[in-house]
Amino acid sequence: MADLKAAAREAWLYTLPLIEIATTRTRVLGLGQQMNVFTHVRRLADHRHRAVTTPNNDTYYSTAQVDLSHGPVTISLPPSGDRYLSLALMDAYTNNFCILGTRTTGPDGGVFKLVGPNDAAEGANVIRSPTNHVWALARVLVDGPHDAEAAQSVQAGISMQGPAAPPPPAQAARSAHWSDYFASACALMGVNPPPPTDRALLSRIAPLGLEEGFDPARFSPAEVAEIEAGIAEARKDARKSGLGGNSFIDGWSYPEPTLGNFGQDYDYRAAVALSGLAALPPVEAVYMRAEGNLPGGLYDGTKNWRLHFGADRLIPVNSFWSLSLYEATDDGQYFFAENPLGRFAIGDRTEGLTYNDDGSLDIWIGHEDPGEAKRSNWLPAPAAPFALFMRAYLPKPELLVGRYRLPPITEA
Repeated sequence: MADLKAAAREAWLYTLPLIEIATTRTRVLGLGQQMNVFTHVRRLADHRHRAVTTPNNDTYYSTAQVDLSHGPVTISLPPSGDRYLSLALMDAYTNNFCILGTRTTGPDGGVFKLVGPNDAAEGANVIRSPTNHVWALARVLVDGPHDAEAAQSVQAGISMQGPAAPPPPAQAARSAHWSDYFASACALMGVNPPPPTDRALLSRIAPLGLEEGFDPARFSPAEVAEIEAGIAEARKDARKSGLGGNSFIDGWSYPEPTLGNFGQDYDYRAAVALSGLAALPPVEAVYMRAEGNLPGGLYDGTKNWRLHFGADRLIPVNSFWSLSLYEATDDGQYFFAENPLGRFAIGDRTEGLTYNDDGSLDIWIGHEDPGEAKRSNWLPAPAAPFALFMRAYLPKPELLVGRYRLPPITEA
């Protein structure tokens, strides 16, 4: 029975990304989105945006849920010029198997053919997905309110053409009873078979029978107790880390190299699916989380905080950086908090951002208005615990390899 407990823990963590993407798909289809068609969100995420954890407030999102079992689809990207654009193609296990856009395909756009794992394909610009289900998520940079119309024009050029696909059946959520959860996981694995490189794990979780057809009735009450114990352990483990793990340097955590394309790092993949679903790999964007002074990596919103950059220590990026503030939910997810400025992130493109005379930069974080002289650099916080995440898009090598580190956040 000890093996069954261990198998249940591993299986729950292994399949959590499948369940989280399926939950997201069910949610957006319920709002009217169609399969194999891009939906463009033509406003920046704010405190009302609760569809996906840790959204950014810098880019417009365009999203498509894709089912390649009915045949290939064609993706068109518009010219984006100097504007940051990325289109992440994620398999059913949340791996970014391809990213199109500024860094990889350049500023001129293009047409690409996305095919399923078993389809024949010829010609240029063919992209093969490891799974039939794909989540396509585009990010288009918005450089302030004055730039909204131009950004929306670029966004409108992101399109998909392909066969119509019916919506997949709704699946159980991560909070579901263990039997419903694993039944859904079994169905999703049937449509999206695991890669051969996962065979070692699959052999360890084989006692659950997820590959041959899950039957909860086969387990005795004692075995059910072991399964439930394994899942309880998995739920705790999934919340132990996230985008940056648990190691902190000067009060900041940095992403694992496997972020966004996880290989066999299944526990980390599960933690990211819970707290940072759809995260990009570090080469595209480096996500850093501040340590906080409270349990769970949160900050005390009744205190005032300062982030100071020396003139020669600004974040090295080829695109942009921003610091986002979130309130935390009880189940380990993060969303923007309503505030008087309607400011949910602050960064190098924030209108009115003021640098000190020596070229250094101070960002003031807290619930209380810091006053007129500091307001342009104020990131408002709720009078409650909050989390801070830094994003650095198209990081320069010194950030990627660890030669650059963020300065600590201190009490003001």
